[in-house]
Amino acid sequence: MFRKLLNTTDDSVITILRLALGVVFFAHGAQKALGWFGGFGFSATMGFFTQGMHIPAPFAFLAICAEFLGGIGLIVGLLGRVAALGIACNMIVAVAMVHWHFGFFANWFGNQKGEGIEYHLLALALALAITIKGSGAFSIDRALST
Repeated sequence: MFRKLLNTTDDSVITILRLALGVVFFAHGAQKALGWFGGFGFSATMGFFTQGMHIPAPFAFLAICAEFLGGIGLIVGLLGRVAALGIACNMIVAVAMVHWHFGFFANWFGNQKGEGIEYHLLALALALAITIKGSGAFSIDRALST
């Protein structure tokens, strides 16, 4: 079963998708986990998720891990399907809990109270492609599965 999880093709297009999603989510995860890039760090993010959004602590912890560790996993191509699935779950929850009622478009002009779902749909599409196809070329998964 583990071999099936790692199995991937030598597809360079999937590699591009994986790297793009990995870099974006590493940055978002580093904001939450480490306070990098203007983020609030682990404790403040956990407090916001658990107290402000009423997300149970284990799920808040998993959300932070999915972004931070998932981003790293995607960048190096290790357990890409697992990392992408975690990010897809994060995007579904973000849309359902926060962004759906702001509509489709991002808040380009600052005239909405929040962001729409367009970014989340793009991230979800990339994550689903990687979940289905694997990590692609130039990945640890590829090296381990050949």
